[in-house]
Amino acid sequence: MERIGIIMHGVTGRMGMNQHLLRSILPLRDAGGLPLVDGRRIPIDPILVGRNAAKLEALAKAHGVARWSTDLDAALANPDDTIFFDAGATNMRAELLHRAMDAGKHIYSEKPVAETLDQAQALATHAKSAGVKNGVVHDKLYLPGLRKLRMLREAGFFGRILSVRVEFGYWVFEGDLQPAQRPSWNYRSADGGGIILDMMAHWRYVLDNVIAPVRSVSCLGVNHIPARWDEQGKEYKADADDAAYATLELEGGIIAQVNSSWCTRVRRDDLVTFHVDGTEGSAVAGLHKCRSQSRVNTPKPVWNPDEPQTLDFFDGWSEVPDTQVFGNGFQEQWVEFLHHVVSDAPWAYTLAEGAKGVQLSELALQSWRERRWLDVPALSEV
Repeated sequence: MERIGIIMHGVTGRMGMNQHLLRSILPLRDAGGLPLVDGRRIPIDPILVGRNAAKLEALAKAHGVARWSTDLDAALANPDDTIFFDAGATNMRAELLHRAMDAGKHIYSEKPVAETLDQAQALATHAKSAGVKNGVVHDKLYLPGLRKLRMLREAGFFGRILSVRVEFGYWVFEGDLQPAQRPSWNYRSADGGGIILDMMAHWRYVLDNVIAPVRSVSCLGVNHIPARWDEQGKEYKADADDAAYATLELEGGIIAQVNSSWCTRVRRDDLVTFHVDGTEGSAVAGLHKCRSQSRVNTPKPVWNPDEPQTLDFFDGWSEVPDTQVFGNGFQEQWVEFLHHVVSDAPWAYTLAEGAKGVQLSELALQSWRERRWLDVPALSEV
């Protein structure tokens, strides 16, 4: 292969632009392309595709990208561009991925890959019948904090794991006093918005791969802030769930409590923290740091509400050191996927795996509507 042509759709948005274009593909391009084991590199040639010509042109010009287009059909018709990537709005994704596969393109996609499980499974089936390589972004597995947490589990540090607590979120501004830091479509149900659909896909692959497979779920969604202001300063009805409070049972009887909210002010170590308790030790991980406390180093507090607490509970935790250099997680996964396309290197994060995240989102929404626990059945192999 003399070059890798990548059709990049949806990269004028925050995630697609920052994580995928500016911090992943362009640094690889500028370094000479995809590195191979023999020291050679395959040049990477992206084309930016979307609906807003002005944004595309400005982005391409600012970062030296030679090609951009508002004509998706023409981009898909170019046989020299073999990979299609999507980071656009969720409600458009299933159709776009189908079109790209019909054009013979390999697929790499942000998540969730679809709005419903039926759509997600249809995508995985279509990819198999079309004979195209396919991948879904599983970025959090590449974070230093979670990699350290997984290392502790694999080393047996926790003993028998008892529970997990995930706290995720921050205050997303409504848009009236100051601009919101997330796009307005995230808060409109008709446009594929909602924190359950967005974040349950993350928690599924994180829990499955770092702790233990998810077996059942109970979830309560909430629409805390029903009115927001869009990118043009116009008030709109924000009818999607902006917070979710879930309890999940994992394999082995492990209980996970997962709070996701765009309506919370942060007073913790990071925008997301993962607290794991086990019989032999506990650990708390953020995006980059991970701290642990073993059984023998656990303090012995005594409940006495009549006197100020004398223990500093932040003491007694040891930081898990950086024993390797951690690169950008999004770029690392891009490299792995490109190697999968170029040389059939091993690859685990397929559309079938992406469907598991959509399944959990769908079940969480059903649990909310019906106010009950639901089992998470195994999906049929694609």
